[in-house]
Amino acid sequence: MIEVRNLKKSFGDNLVWEDVSFDIEDGETTAIIGKSGSGKSVLLKHMNALLYPDSGSILIDGDCLFELSYSELRKTRQLFGILFQGGALFDSISTFENIAFPLRYFTDMGEEEIQETVNDALKMVNLESAGNKSTSALSGGMRKRVGLARAIILKPRYLLYDEPTSGLDPQTSDEINDLILEMADTLDITSVVITHDMHSVLRIAEKVVFIDGQKLSWFGSVEEMKKSDHPPLVDFITASEYQI
Repeated sequence: MIEVRNLKKSFGDNLVWEDVSFDIEDGETTAIIGKSGSGKSVLLKHMNALLYPDSGSILIDGDCLFELSYSELRKTRQLFGILFQGGALFDSISTFENIAFPLRYFTDMGEEEIQETVNDALKMVNLESAGNKSTSALSGGMRKRVGLARAIILKPRYLLYDEPTSGLDPQTSDEINDLILEMADTLDITSVVITHDMHSVLRIAEKVVFIDGQKLSWFGSVEEMKKSDHPPLVDFITASEYQI
């Protein structure tokens, strides 16, 4: 379980948001939405202590993330997988080696076990034949899937997605959404998704966090969002040109 409590973050004199509080239950998929520049990605980076707040806390399974020692934090971070917006792949090595990288860095697996584990991950993202390909030769959708395979390779409990459908055509976006649903179901993963895509929100999410006006403006279920008359949320959804 992820518990966000009274978070405040600023960069110098620039307040990003303050008093952000919400819970993410185990096994849930939560979408974080808001305008560009509202601090969605900043919030995501707090969830595995890539950034620290000015005040407030995040509890991961009851432990305050920002009070952990270096060794404890290192161990806790291995509970998380991250799909970065641009994929964050190494173009100088193959698809296989990109996915194998966390196994080589964080585990004592032998080559045979690494081979089997990576092949299983490639199969999960429907890229069985792409292992020997250079990542620079892959399409945008394929790069996202390689990034997802790498994000799940250590069998995390929590999976963080930063704009997983950004820059993709509608059909490829649907394929990524299907994979997010499959990962949540098959691997029993708790997912947090940063997105502007309301189609994705309605398809994959159970809860929604709406950041607006330098604060948490609204939090609730997707069904509650559909019925909400909260003006900033209604305006955001209307501006997305997606009818719910």
